Amino acid sequence: MVQALRNPRLQGPDAGDYPSLMRILILGGNGFIGTAVASLLVKRGHTVVATTRPGSARRTLRTEITWVQADIARLSTAQHWRPLLAGIDAVVNCAGALQDGLRDDVAALQDRAMHALYEAAPPFVVQVSARTDGSASETEFLATKRRADTALMSSGLSFVILRPAVVVGRNAHGGTALLRALAACQLVTPLAHADSPMQFVALDDVAQTVADAIDGEIPDGSDIDLAAEGTTTLAEAVAIHRRWLGLAPARTVPLPDFAARIVSTLADLLGYLGWRSPLRSTALVAAAGGVAGHSAPMARPLATLQETLADNPAGVQDLWYARLYLFKPVLFGVISLFWITSGLVALIRFDASAAHLAAVGASSATAFLLTAATGLLDIALGLAVAVRRFAVPALVAMIGVSLAYLVAATVLAPALWADPLGALVKVLPSIVLAGVALAIFEER
Repeated sequence: MVQALRNPRLQGPDAGDYPSLMRILILGGNGFIGTAVASLLVKRGHTVVATTRPGSARRTLRTEITWVQADIARLSTAQHWRPLLAGIDAVVNCAGALQDGLRDDVAALQDRAMHALYEAAPPFVVQVSARTDGSASETEFLATKRRADTALMSSGLSFVILRPAVVVGRNAHGGTALLRALAACQLVTPLAHADSPMQFVALDDVAQTVADAIDGEIPDGSDIDLAAEGTTTLAEAVAIHRRWLGLAPARTVPLPDFAARIVSTLADLLGYLGWRSPLRSTALVAAAGGVAGHSAPMARPLATLQETLADNPAGVQDLWYARLYLFKPVLFGVISLFWITSGLVALIRFDASAAHLAAVGASSATAFLLTAATGLLDIALGLAVAVRRFAVPALVAMIGVSLAYLVAATVLAPALWADPLGALVKVLPSIVLAGVALAIFEER
C-alpha cells in the first residue's frame, strides 16, 4: 500500500483535490520530459525529488524540487538504489540515452540500472518507455528499453508503462529540436526518408498521463501507447513546423542514403566527444522505419501536432534556436580547427614565427620559448573545445588568450594593427565567435 503524504506547500481548498499526495522520485528530472512531469506533480501537491547528473546547473532552477545528483548508469545494485528510495512512494523513470558515447552507456542506464532498481522494490513505478518493435527494434536504445520493460512486468511490482510517440511541446530537445532545425532551413529542406510515417504526442499530455498514473487514475499493470490521432510523413511534419515558425514553404530535396550515413557517422564520432546529436545512426535507423503504429484508446483526446503548436505560438526566439541548431556543431568545429591550425602554422614555420618576436626586441631564447608555448597552447585549446566536457573552460581561455595576444602585440608591435592582411584585426571576430559559442552551449 502506498502511504499518502500531505505536502506542506499545498495549502487551502486545493489541498483536498489530490488526496493521495506522495513523495515521488523522478529519474532524469532535468530532462525534456522529466521537467514537465516534475512541474505538474508539484502543481498537484506531490513532493518531488529529482535526479540530475553531477554538475548540472538545472538542480538550482526549481527550488520547490529536491535535486539529487546521481549518475543513474552507476546504480548497478539494489544497495546503490536504497538510499535514494528512502521515504519514496513512487518512481517515475524519465531517464534515457539514445546511443553510447563519452557521456552515455545505454545498457548501463536503461537496462542494468533498471534491473537493480526493481530489485530494490520501490512501491510503484511509472516507466516512460517507447515502442520497442519496428525497424529500429534491434538498436541498443530500444533493445535495452525492451529488456527493462520485460523485467518490470515480471518483477511483481506495481507499475504503469507509457510509450509516447514523438513528443512535442513548448520547448524542444533531440528529435523535436531537429524537426525545428530542418523546418528553418533556407530555400530548400534536405530530408532523408521524407516519406517515413510519424506520430506525435504533446509533452503536456505525457506529463498529464504520468500524473494520472501517480494519482491512481490508471490501473496497475497498464501498458499504454501515447499518440494523438493521425499520421503524417516526416516531410509533412517539417512543413507543419515551418508554418509554425512563420516561414514560407520550401522545396524538399531528398538526401541520398550515402549522404545521410556520412552525416550520422560524423554525429556518432561527436558522441564520443560528449556531444549528443539527434543525427546519430540510431536516429537514422528509426527515421527509416518511421515512428508510428501507436494506437490505444484514451479516456481523453490527445492534442495533435497542429493543436500543440497552435497552443504554443512561435516567437523570434524559436526561429533563432531553430536556425542556430544545426549551425552549432559547425561553429564549434570551425573554432576548433582555427585554433589547431593557428598553432600548427606557428610551429611548422617556427623560425619565421620566432623572428617576429625577435624583431620587437625579444632574445633568441625568449622568442623560442614564446613561439613554442603559444603554438602548443593554441593546439591544446583547439583540441579541448572539441570535447564537450572541456569546451566551456576552453572557450573562456580562448577569449582570455586572444585578449592577451592583442594587448601584447599592441604594446610591442602596434604597427601590426595597420598590417594589410589584418593580423590583429582578425583576432576580434574570433573572440566574438567564442562568445557566441558560449552563449549557445547549453543543450536544454
